[in-house]
Amino acid sequence: MHGLNPPQRAAVLHTDGPLLVLAGAGSGKTRVIVEKIAHLIASGRMPAKRIAAITFTNKSAKEMKERVAKRIKGDAAEGLTVCTFHALGLRFLQIDHAKVGLRRGFSVFDSDDSAAQIKDLLPPGSKNDVIDNARNLISRAKNAGLSPDEALAASQSPREMEAALLYQRYQARLSTFNAVDFDDLIRLPVQILEAEEDVRLAWRERIGYLLVDECQDTNDAQYRLLKALAGDKGLFTCVGDDDQSIYAWRGANPDNLLNLGKDYPALQIIKLEQNYRCSNRVLRTANTLIAHNPHEHPKTLWSDQADGERIRVWECRDNAHEAEKVAAEIHFLAAAKQAPWSDFCILFRGNHQSRALEKALQLLRVPYHLSGGTAFLERGEVKDALSWLRLIANPDDDAAFLRAVQSPKREVGATTLSKLAEMAQHAGMPMSRAAEQIGMLKQLAPRAGNALDGFVNIIRHLRGEAFKIPPSELVRVLAEKSGLLAAIRAQCKDEATFQRRKENLEELADWFDGGKNSGPGELAAQLALLSHADKGDAGNQVRLMSLHGAKGLEFRYVFIVGMEDGTLPHEMALEEGSLEEERRLLYVGITRAKEQLWLSHSRETQRWGDKIRLKPSRFFEELPVAEIQRDGADPVADAARKQERAVAGFAAIKALLGE
Repeated sequence: MHGLNPPQRAAVLHTDGPLLVLAGAGSGKTRVIVEKIAHLIASGRMPAKRIAAITFTNKSAKEMKERVAKRIKGDAAEGLTVCTFHALGLRFLQIDHAKVGLRRGFSVFDSDDSAAQIKDLLPPGSKNDVIDNARNLISRAKNAGLSPDEALAASQSPREMEAALLYQRYQARLSTFNAVDFDDLIRLPVQILEAEEDVRLAWRERIGYLLVDECQDTNDAQYRLLKALAGDKGLFTCVGDDDQSIYAWRGANPDNLLNLGKDYPALQIIKLEQNYRCSNRVLRTANTLIAHNPHEHPKTLWSDQADGERIRVWECRDNAHEAEKVAAEIHFLAAAKQAPWSDFCILFRGNHQSRALEKALQLLRVPYHLSGGTAFLERGEVKDALSWLRLIANPDDDAAFLRAVQSPKREVGATTLSKLAEMAQHAGMPMSRAAEQIGMLKQLAPRAGNALDGFVNIIRHLRGEAFKIPPSELVRVLAEKSGLLAAIRAQCKDEATFQRRKENLEELADWFDGGKNSGPGELAAQLALLSHADKGDAGNQVRLMSLHGAKGLEFRYVFIVGMEDGTLPHEMALEEGSLEEERRLLYVGITRAKEQLWLSHSRETQRWGDKIRLKPSRFFEELPVAEIQRDGADPVADAARKQERAVAGFAAIKALLGE
């Protein structure tokens, strides 16, 4: 525990009861969790196999595992669980699946699988926004830990009742397919743990100590899971920051930090207020802003680092001018400070704000990475091909079967699949195996039975090919044999679009390059690696991302753009009079800056051809005047700065021309 400050050390040593660590931005919370795991094991307080550390993302879990591995040598950490809430829920259901009527080998539907089922249950022709809204209402009920019957009983409007009835039908459909969706990975374990004492006691024996990171982001179902596993003794450490709770829109309940004190009267609270990331000017600015929110346990971040530069505030003509200023400043600083592009980050409230910024950066040849675009593995044709590969590798994967058999479309509709699922369930076999049974196919409509038979023959052929050719070549073969390429060609209105989508399949094949033709087993191993693949390292590029996406990251130089009323804070927050989460969102953005911070706003924008006057964000009025440097406030400094950038810009042009 060498190098820990006193509050960090106190948090590590407290192991006898419930503990809440209120960890301010950049206060070293991950180190505290890692050190506490090491202390629990080294002190003999708890063996590694009975410790579970829960995070919110796979990336965070991976990073924590790596840090634990470096901290705890040998096999002392063997059996330690470090995973997300959903991964823990999946592990639970794999052990206790029968308690909720699931068979071994159940499928987990992703968002596309779920949306497809909901679309089929809604009236024909339902638009995407109706489908998305229905899916969100069902997800909200599940995140609150409500079963279909409980959701129906809790309905307070015709709209909620309609959603609850759809939830009932949707859940019945999942049961028929021996499947769960992502939200069920929390809801179903909670349902079992709260209802069955023997299961509850067994899991408390398995998990003797819980550590939960980002506790302010838990939804109601996750909080109930924590309570069910921790029991009355409350052997847990929850780490969180109420000032960084920015996910209420997706079900997070920041009041869970307060609920801990009510549910566990013996709860100890330790505050981590020393920041190891930011300059003191950045911290004073963040502290002053967030003080406008109500606090049960107020914190004041501080640092032993230098004050640093004052926060720059820019007023721009419009978003194009704003983007040009930001791009020029980055271009100048990268050269003047010899700073890599990866030191810079531009943050905005919504992804649509990136367009002008991208154009400005491109004109100056500044490399950038835009976070939040459609990931390669999420593209439709790629997911279709992956469903075929999953089914070739694992005939028991019902979710893969359901997508593959409908990609491309064939004479197999929802009614046919529902009937096939019922027969498969009755026979105790996965749907792809049931589709191979001639007796079952004869019970279906002739056209549907023939279509399924044709599909099964293609899968059987491709499974045989998997023994003869490497996985990369198998991707190319299945693209042709499955009819995927032909379907894509039929969907595309022009050759350029077809070639672009075809190239996505070719890129997928390249991802498998190097695999051997040792059959479905090799293919399954490659798929497992692929599912955990890094979605792409931004490398040495300027990062463009939303404020929501920046949580947990840090950069030397940070620009927050678009700070106008209606954008930040968002117009919906203004209409509803709920500014607290928008203020927390800006607080998160400010505390990403290690060294220097810029805040900018525009005077006007164009909408439908008309110029609209914009108001600066009301949050500017909540920032400390002493820490701010506005354009025009110091003419001498502004002139010197302008001259410095002009000289640098001229030198860059000369270099570009090779003079």
